[in-house]
Amino acid sequence: MLFKDILGQNHIKHHLTTSVDAGRIPHAQLFVGPEGSGTLPMAIAYAQYILCGNTNAENTGGNEACNLKFNKLAHPDLHFAFPVFKNDKVKKHPVSSLFLEEWRQLLDQQPYGNLFDWYRILGVDNKQGQIGVDEAHDIVKSLALKAFDGGHKVMIIWMAEKMNTQAANKLLKLIEEPPEKTVFILIAEDEEQIINTIRSRCQILHFPPLAEDAISEALVAKYHIDARVAQKIAIQANGNFNKACDLVYQDSEDIQFEKWFVFWIRSAFKAKGNKAAIHDLISWSEEIAKTGRETQKQFLHFCIDYFRQAMLLNYKANSLVYLEPKSDDFKLEKFAPFVHDSNIMDISEALQDAIYHIERNGNSKIILTDLSIKLTRLLHKKSQANA
Repeated sequence: MLFKDILGQNHIKHHLTTSVDAGRIPHAQLFVGPEGSGTLPMAIAYAQYILCGNTNAENTGGNEACNLKFNKLAHPDLHFAFPVFKNDKVKKHPVSSLFLEEWRQLLDQQPYGNLFDWYRILGVDNKQGQIGVDEAHDIVKSLALKAFDGGHKVMIIWMAEKMNTQAANKLLKLIEEPPEKTVFILIAEDEEQIINTIRSRCQILHFPPLAEDAISEALVAKYHIDARVAQKIAIQANGNFNKACDLVYQDSEDIQFEKWFVFWIRSAFKAKGNKAAIHDLISWSEEIAKTGRETQKQFLHFCIDYFRQAMLLNYKANSLVYLEPKSDDFKLEKFAPFVHDSNIMDISEALQDAIYHIERNGNSKIILTDLSIKLTRLLHKKSQANA
């Protein structure tokens, strides 16, 4: 992975290469950034710069054999840890080293991919991935070995917020006092979910969302689409290159999520005093409950974003509105007045509560039915401004 292949984030590239050139490589770093901002590709490019002794921002000039190994993500001193779960291939004690083939597939096809993309490759059902204590034991054993090339060893832990408490406690001492020339790079979207004792031992780098120009230029170069189309997609992507790539192929899960959302909203509007619409909401809850828990959580996060966009449009913050509904018969402008100061916090809290209970293996049908009833009441609530 070369720095030149990573979109934008030039100030971070400069910081990382400068620190290596000066011989100041922190033993533990935490890369924090939203989905599609390039935290994982940057971590791999940084690891390549360190391990291959490269000498310029293009990530070349070092050991060519080493750089060739990185092209296949097969360097023996580069280690990965990421959320996994039991599936048909691995029926017990799942650890990252047993899923490296699938991992390389993700990085080859979607280097800016998200957790949902990764779980789909693994064949997610009702399971939820985590970085568990088995993984922690594996990390300790891997890093106890001498470096293959006699230099540094790099451990990249992707989606570190999925590390459970037992694993975090097991790794705490190792992150605090790692073996000589060992570099930890933790990657997270939400640093607050990482236990403070680990977070405090890392140098933190925050990645901003990507600039629209960086996304549109990359889309033109990669997919050879018209510049005006690329610019429109870049606006909708809201700094997320993974979402931009999905939108090019109309392959985003957001398209299905929007269909569920529109049906849900319309049924909730009609449900007040309408028994038939109540049945629609129950049927909707049953349909969503049949999907995996990760799909349900992803959909509810999509709903939170949709409601926020509607509220911004309602309060004339048009420059912050990037969402464009795909449904021809659903207009954000008509929906926006129903999301306002009197209900947005309650709606957001209800959705967050639903995500919380789904994560803890609650009955999805009951959780979603309860959420639907709450939404019916909240959507009919009047704004204080119009009271």
